[in-house]
Amino acid sequence: MPVPDRIERTLELAHPPARVWAALTTAEGLGGWFGSHAEIDDLRPGGEARVRWDGQGEFTLWIQVVEPPRRFAYTWAIEGLPAGDPRRTYVEFTLEPTGTGTRVTVVESGFAQLPEQLAGAYESNADGWRMELAELAGYLDAAS
Repeated sequence: MPVPDRIERTLELAHPPARVWAALTTAEGLGGWFGSHAEIDDLRPGGEARVRWDGQGEFTLWIQVVEPPRRFAYTWAIEGLPAGDPRRTYVEFTLEPTGTGTRVTVVESGFAQLPEQLAGAYESNADGWRMELAELAGYLDAAS
């Protein structure tokens, strides 16, 4: 059975797009909910960020799209592939203002390029996005 290509999650947040944008695109914001520490070298297409999860390693985000405050995208390595493998998934956040805050949609795509024996990477990321988006909501709510 082939690996599905994409994961899509939508979250309604009671915070304005500018606050959500800051949580996605600043080192303080990313480190507050997406990992335990983050660094952003240059917030522009072609720039890089690094996110570290204590005990789980560090991951590089290669920034692809920066359109404040509505679109942010990056690619990152696929867990289970050897270091230096050029295959990556593409992660895109879309922010849409609502009457009560912001609707955030995250789509991670590119899993179909994986061999079936790495289907666990898809499942791991699907579970991970459920957890990470809950942490995004908690981070924003705590900062209110």
